Amino acid sequence: MYIMKSNKIGFIASSTKEAQEALIELSKKYENVAPDKADLIVALGGDGLLLHALESFGKNDVPVYGMNRGTVGFLMNHYSNDNLIQRIEKAEITTINPLIMKAIDIKENAHKGYAINEVSLLRQSRMTAKISINIDGKNRLPELICDGVLLATPAGSTAYNLSAHGPILPLNSELLSLTSICAFRPRRWRGALLSKTSSVELIIKEPEVRGVSASAGNKEVRDVKSVNITLSKDLNFKILFDPENNLEERFLIEQFSS
Repeated sequence: MYIMKSNKIGFIASSTKEAQEALIELSKKYENVAPDKADLIVALGGDGLLLHALESFGKNDVPVYGMNRGTVGFLMNHYSNDNLIQRIEKAEITTINPLIMKAIDIKENAHKGYAINEVSLLRQSRMTAKISINIDGKNRLPELICDGVLLATPAGSTAYNLSAHGPILPLNSELLSLTSICAFRPRRWRGALLSKTSSVELIIKEPEVRGVSASAGNKEVRDVKSVNITLSKDLNFKILFDPENNLEERFLIEQFSS
């Protein structure tokens, strides 16, 4: 159960008609403060908006309660403009540690990004990517020829990772999923399960010729030459779920759905 510090709620909405209409409805019924002044964010849209809200405000220990005004809404609660305060007070808290991406591009510029779901690398052109994989400073795969590779958290294991035929990880597992995207060589290599304490370094071979982009949340870096990924020990992003629709239950449903 979530204990509200105050009724200082900041509403944010995606640009869709449904989300904007919901924003107007809720702003009329409940006080709407600026998101940077809020003790809690209510996100109206889809999973992308919720992840953006966490990346923007979660660093300040502000929880996010999402209501689905998007398409899939796997991380969202159902939408209603009634009893919002009561729903929030009954909500269960799920705490997620994000991945931290540190990327170096071919011009030696450094970039940093945060990801709730996954950090992904993708080829930028018709040419396949060639990626060398180091785990905790030891080379484990000298060359992966592929369209890309991603590292997913348990929370992100049902998203892009699952579409790339990676495993679904229980939410409370101590693992990360390293998953290949259309691996050509080694042809049968699909990925690996790693400890959540692992440091993953992805080194791009021939980066000027075989361009690769790296994405973490809303951060995309083009023409990377190396990417280091670790799970943050310090950042704790908080998502609120209605009790009957908590994230662990959704993961179980996803594993048994056709």
